[in-house]
Amino acid sequence: MAQASSPVLPAAIGDSEFDRDTAVSLREAGVYDADLSAGWTIIHAVNGGYLLALLGRALGDALPHPDPFTVSAHYLTPSVPGPAVIRTQVVRAGRTLSTGQASLFQYDENGAEVERIRVLASYGDLDALSDEVRTTAEPPAMPPLSHCIGAADAPDGSRPSIPGSSAITDRLMLKLDPTTLGWAVGAPSGKGEMRAWFGLADGRDADPLSLLLTVDALPPTSFELGLKGWTPTVELTTHIRCRPAPGPLRVSITTRNLAGGFLEEDAEVWDSADRLVAQSRQLARAPRG
Repeated sequence: MAQASSPVLPAAIGDSEFDRDTAVSLREAGVYDADLSAGWTIIHAVNGGYLLALLGRALGDALPHPDPFTVSAHYLTPSVPGPAVIRTQVVRAGRTLSTGQASLFQYDENGAEVERIRVLASYGDLDALSDEVRTTAEPPAMPPLSHCIGAADAPDGSRPSIPGSSAITDRLMLKLDPTTLGWAVGAPSGKGEMRAWFGLADGRDADPLSLLLTVDALPPTSFELGLKGWTPTVELTTHIRCRPAPGPLRVSITTRNLAGGFLEEDAEVWDSADRLVAQSRQLARAPRG
């Protein structure tokens, strides 16, 4: 008689694919070695949110405070899977906040370092913050997770044909609000909106570091504007507001202005306790399609 298989337990924070792929190794004071995983690539390059989390982990080790509060990144050249080095500097270490900067480098065909991304960040202790909240922000109005659509739910031929890697989608639990999925069936709404339920595919709960990935993990709003293709980030600033509760996240991203070949994306991330846990704004280059 065959025995029932044991249920697969969700990955734990600190012991998941995300944690392994954002691991850094201290080479010397302020210098860390890393390996950019091909599992977090999209179209032509390594995902910008994954890179932000990788540098965030290095800064969390270099600074005296544990949690990212605000992280601002400038993406200088596209990153590719493979070895990298992260150089960090403590700018200021205060009682409640510390500030540092970090740059990630890879190597060209001659072995010379090429800077990929530069970050300035302030860290603190989220557990030490006041519980007081005064806000007019509200969680996004979305259908239940069971009524939203992931990559595996899409009928054959309903997804757009975009050349390049989509490896990152296998590492995410991403269920999109059907009202922001017109682009997938050739009928974009013309509104710069994208909403989704979000988690990691192995069930790992969110923490402040993974929120740096979350803000840049949805399809770009340019798809709903009728533009397909790579939408490379130029600058991304993320604010982490509190430690997320266990369970899936809701992410809402909007674009109000595409001009001169560039667009902004404003993101909000809400946890299962209806708290706004992260916000971001990025400037990206619009696809040419």
